[in-house]
Amino acid sequence: MAARNVCRREGIIITLKHLLIIITTLLLVVSVLQPIYPREQILQHTPTVIILVTLALEARRDRMSLASAICVVLFLWLHILGARYIYSFVPYDDWSRFLFDSSVSEWFRWKRNHYDRLVHFLFGALFVIPATELGRKCGRMSRLWSVTFGVLVVVSLGAIYEIFEWLLSVIMAPHQAEAYNGQQGDLWDAQKDMALAFVGALGTVVFLAARELHRRSIDQ
Repeated sequence: MAARNVCRREGIIITLKHLLIIITTLLLVVSVLQPIYPREQILQHTPTVIILVTLALEARRDRMSLASAICVVLFLWLHILGARYIYSFVPYDDWSRFLFDSSVSEWFRWKRNHYDRLVHFLFGALFVIPATELGRKCGRMSRLWSVTFGVLVVVSLGAIYEIFEWLLSVIMAPHQAEAYNGQQGDLWDAQKDMALAFVGALGTVVFLAARELHRRSIDQ
């Protein structure tokens, strides 16, 4: 009976992973229909397709937990939305005016579009979970070292991505590079993006640690 329940649970998890992949694929397809910025879509969504294919292959092996898969998918949803408007022009102010008759930028006195900042922060907050899991399962690390590994992976990926953006700015036309990078005139954009990813990863680690300590105190 116990073995049957375990198999049923594993089957449900695999089904949920496949469902998440299908939903994400549909969102991707819808987002590129009648694109606002057609030239940038291939560059924006090449990583999206690679991650989706990786998730699909992993779902067959069932090595990644459902929580990690959800974190990756949530990030992809945020990226798909950002890519639709090439990040710099995500119209959250228009949406907030429609709902509240005032804009988010007015509330916080923002001078730029901060959607890219949000995504960098949430990249760190979300990706530290699968990265930590990777260190624990594949690297057979202890809990402390797997968490350290997860944070370092987030910081490293953030740095690699910013170097990639710099290379694009070197080889592409200025207006094309700006459309993809979304610096919006901020010379310290790369450093701020990496710092936000780091803070997001630390925030998740602290939150999960506090939750674990709280659970242990209740059990005692």
